[in-house]
Amino acid sequence: MPTLALVRQLWQQTWPMAMGVMSLLGFYLVDSIFVARLGTAPLAAQSFTFPLAFLVIGVQVGIGIAIAALISRAIGAGQQEQANRLGALVLVGGGVLQGVLVLVLWLIQEPAFALLGASEEIRAMIRPYWALQVPAMWVGGVVYFGYSLFRAHGNTRFPGMMMVLTSLLNLLFDPILIFGIGDWQGFGLPGAALATLLAFSLGGVIVALSLRGKGWVQRAGMLVQMRASAWPFAQIAGPAMISQLMPPLAAMVATALVARSGDQAVAAWGMASRLESFSIVLVLGMTMALPPWLGRCYGANDWATVRRLMQVAAGMVVAWQVLLGLVMALLAAPLASVLVDTPAVQAFLTVLIRWMPPSYGFLGVCMLVVSASNALGWPMRAMLISFLRLFLCYLPLLWLGFELGGFGGFALGAAFGNVLAGVMAWGFYQQALKAVDS
Repeated sequence: MPTLALVRQLWQQTWPMAMGVMSLLGFYLVDSIFVARLGTAPLAAQSFTFPLAFLVIGVQVGIGIAIAALISRAIGAGQQEQANRLGALVLVGGGVLQGVLVLVLWLIQEPAFALLGASEEIRAMIRPYWALQVPAMWVGGVVYFGYSLFRAHGNTRFPGMMMVLTSLLNLLFDPILIFGIGDWQGFGLPGAALATLLAFSLGGVIVALSLRGKGWVQRAGMLVQMRASAWPFAQIAGPAMISQLMPPLAAMVATALVARSGDQAVAAWGMASRLESFSIVLVLGMTMALPPWLGRCYGANDWATVRRLMQVAAGMVVAWQVLLGLVMALLAAPLASVLVDTPAVQAFLTVLIRWMPPSYGFLGVCMLVVSASNALGWPMRAMLISFLRLFLCYLPLLWLGFELGGFGGFALGAAFGNVLAGVMAWGFYQQALKAVDS
């Protein structure tokens, strides 16, 4: 396939997921923007929950990666019936695993938020919010597994459309449930979590109806398939989950470090985290669109297409993210003033936007390599890259920057950590390709 045609096909697979991810992340960014209108303390309370929420997202993404890889490989090898049995496993097994995790997070909330540095006043705000956010995360996870089935079968448009729809529903529910309507005052911070729960629930109903009649969820023979697929699933899902869980753990460390600068800094860091995810939607879209495609190439032993796909994807990511990052850096102060009202939080947020977004191109390369490694049968390599990115590149430079330059050094250290991680990940990927050739 000519390179231009490959670029066009990659874009056709990526843009629906990128739009969906943008709307879903806009979903969370809108939450934070509305909550910021309640004041610094509610925004800080919500920000303290992000690391634990990322743990749940990490598990669901790890399961989704494993299932998408196994199903796409089965399809590439012409084993459609096996792919359909795997579809049933993802919905049942994934739902159970997510349920156990959110239950544990509910039980450990007090010591966890205290360890992150939340004061008693902030923890009192978190409790009613967390009571609704926990079930919302479980419902969102099950819906995500449904999206994974569509992606594994090469349909990226439906998940993208559903992400847009749930985001619009959340946008509709947020102001009503947070601030109220008419004489009713609303629920405040817990209203944001309730809006999320309602939006995901309606999305889940639509996904369930859309799966009916497709034959992608075959319950007959599911237990036999579970025994046959347990080890291959564990080989991919285990390292993938660990890879996905490491960023939330690193976020906990970073949040605890930022907390030394006060609640305003934590609020800014939480908003910057939302903005970061929103600004790398192209990368996130590719990490969802590429693995099923790469998995089919893996099943067909088509390594030439794998090489070209990754080169095209990395080039697109670096060019776009560096350009976007420079624009955001130039507009840091006005952008911060739009996102938050409090001058102290604006000052912290401006510093973060000024230094971090230009480095997201290199972060994107690292994310692509990790995603591709899971799809291509290198889950341990993906886990190693994730570990080195966070614990060799990101956190040490984050800490060093904070110690040498305070909050400004913290932001600069994060940026350099992202650059170093991208260079390191691409080197690992090239080594893996040499091993395939030999």
